Amino acid sequence: MDNGQQDTVRKPSGDALIPQTDTANSENAPAYALAPKQALAQYAATGCFGRTFYATADEQLTRVLELCAAVDAEFVARVAIYSRTYSFMKDMPALLCAWLSARDARLHGPVFARVIDNTRMLRTDVQILRSGVVGRKSLGSAPKRLVREWLASRDEHALFSSSAGQSPSLSDVKMVHPKPTGPKREAFYGSMIGRSYDANALPKLVMQFEQFKAGEALHVPDLPFMLLSALPLSQKDWVEIAKNAAWQTTRMNLNTFARHGVFETDGLASLIAARLRNAREIQRARIFPYQLLTAYQNCDAAVPQEVRDSAGVR
Repeated sequence: MDNGQQDTVRKPSGDALIPQTDTANSENAPAYALAPKQALAQYAATGCFGRTFYATADEQLTRVLELCAAVDAEFVARVAIYSRTYSFMKDMPALLCAWLSARDARLHGPVFARVIDNTRMLRTDVQILRSGVVGRKSLGSAPKRLVREWLASRDEHALFSSSAGQSPSLSDVKMVHPKPTGPKREAFYGSMIGRSYDANALPKLVMQFEQFKAGEALHVPDLPFMLLSALPLSQKDWVEIAKNAAWQTTRMNLNTFARHGVFETDGLASLIAARLRNAREIQRARIFPYQLLTAYQNCDAAVPQEVRDSAGVR
């Protein structure tokens, strides 16, 4: 205060409060650089290793591996678990898990147990290890042990139901030398890897599949669509498949069901529409919003409107 007048306090402008940019983005516009931990977390929550507008899949892979090398292994482990359990990603947590196998065996085991939660994830993890991108081209003793323990912890029904797929397929379990715990598991492994086995000791579901495939059974076994689609199926068979299909299988095969006359059966359109709207099934499928949109957009005109609207979850 001076001569009864107040000092004028100059307020900073809005721009003065904004931190200075420190990099440029892909359009060469001013941007903020992310620290390695921030960048890895962003990739882990959003990265699918598909080509984007600005980067190829290989460029994204290279960047993620660079970021892994720039942070501590414990952070990579935490990000891998978050990526799978909260972001519902697939390839990214499998890559981070595989990376840990070559960097920190102590952390790899617990992360493997949390991240590799189904056969598709196991297949992806093994494929990454064998590709050499994380620094090794074979599984090694510790990863082989984890795969053996994973297989031993699942029953034959679960393993057979998820056995469709390649590179590697479940028939490649021989590479980890699993030890059967009884006649049923021994017969199951034998049937999967092409060795001789006791057909009478096969698990019930596998036996039903073999009988149906040979034309010795009339009822379609309760198995995923991918295991049955190569067989000569009647319209009645397709109706049974549609009735038993999981939510994700249903979403992906609406046009296939229409092509095989499934919706011509009374009540099937309503049954499938109700399944697609089921909030609990949607949550269990760990679906992304864009997948719902894709299903809706790709429905053929032969798919009933009731089902098409449910695919879009209107």
